[in-house]
Amino acid sequence: MPAAYHRSHRALRPAGLALALLLAGPGLAAAAAATPAPPRSSVEESRIVAVVNGDVISNIDVNNRARLFAMSTGLPMSAEVLDRLKPQITRQLVDERLRMQEVQRRHLVVPDQQIAAAIREIEARNRLPAGALRERLQKAGVSPLTLIDQIRTQLGWTMVLREQLAEKANVTDAEIAERQRLLKQEVGKTEYRAGEIFIPVEDPANTADAQRFAETVIAELRRGAPFALVAAQFSQNQSALEGGELGWVQANQLDPQVAKLLDEMPAGAVSNPVKVPGGFSIVTLQGKREIGRDVATVVSLRQVFLPFPTTLNPEAPTPQQRAVLDKARSISASVHSCEQMEQIAKDSNSTHPADPGEVRLDTVTPPSFRQMLASLPIGKGSVPLVSNDGIMVMVVCSRDQKNLAELGKQQVHDQILGERIELASRQLLRSLRRQSRIDIRTSGA
Repeated sequence: MPAAYHRSHRALRPAGLALALLLAGPGLAAAAAATPAPPRSSVEESRIVAVVNGDVISNIDVNNRARLFAMSTGLPMSAEVLDRLKPQITRQLVDERLRMQEVQRRHLVVPDQQIAAAIREIEARNRLPAGALRERLQKAGVSPLTLIDQIRTQLGWTMVLREQLAEKANVTDAEIAERQRLLKQEVGKTEYRAGEIFIPVEDPANTADAQRFAETVIAELRRGAPFALVAAQFSQNQSALEGGELGWVQANQLDPQVAKLLDEMPAGAVSNPVKVPGGFSIVTLQGKREIGRDVATVVSLRQVFLPFPTTLNPEAPTPQQRAVLDKARSISASVHSCEQMEQIAKDSNSTHPADPGEVRLDTVTPPSFRQMLASLPIGKGSVPLVSNDGIMVMVVCSRDQKNLAELGKQQVHDQILGERIELASRQLLRSLRRQSRIDIRTSGA
């Protein structure tokens, strides 16, 4: 896709890591370093599939990434489907090796603590207990290093791009003002909230492989694989760090074929592969609106989540679960402000973020929950909200009418910087490919 895409993108931040699906406890980075990969028990597993500037990529590396994808989608995949993924996975691993070599060439170090912090953030966002990923990896026969290496490369490449951009990472007030002026001229036109999986084709000889790969990915998406998770694994744009999220984009910022598709697609649909400059794009439409016009009620919240030690049986709650309910009722009765709820969440070591971010009220489901958020007095604790794995108590901090299509200065800043990041990433990777010795092997070596 053209680098002129704009997105509500947390530019040069690794927090929205591509691996939003994969969660683990804080000690994963250190633990993985001490965990050996599954034994290479056969000649086929240890076969060399590519050599990148002297660094070897083996068949076991490719198989681990394929298993990781199968595990992350939650869908059963046949050996045939996984085999169809492997040529593109190999090329993806080649690009990742080039990125990591550039990180090392620049003497940049990604601390284990940074990896662990990113994983903790992902874990909190996805509401999975500590250690869940490690267990899933082991069950799927995937080495934890497969995940750690992918995260380390993403974080390191972000550091490279920050260094590469240098002064260009500074967006001036004049540039922001000019972008805002141009946006005002577009008020009333349609814009699209879209997600993208970009599959590059650097060598025309690989076009057929890339298209087959795209079709395989689309088939899994239509079977129910979450778009953000697939984008996280396979998209080669920087938007992969946000699960493929492009934010709100306008027709003139898109490839004409993609813009036409988005205009015709219903919300939630996934496109067929679209040939665009540099490769193939798979897009999904999340919504449409008029530029500059999207007024809605926005609610800010604070919350605390109290987990059950075991899964709840509503007909026979355990004494421990009753104790959790008593604690939740006490919090509900005693909390009187958002600041107080933040402290309670901190003291309780809540596995959910105390601040879940602003919530657009008209999108909240089910309707009973929406009504509660609409009517709960500001600063008053909600009734305990019971689920199978624990109890949530919430406080509404504010309810405001906002024009969500009106971009603030920081959002425009992030758009401009996001475009520069995407362009820098593509240019630098192309340069690295040209300068490198890459040998992709189709048979044993």
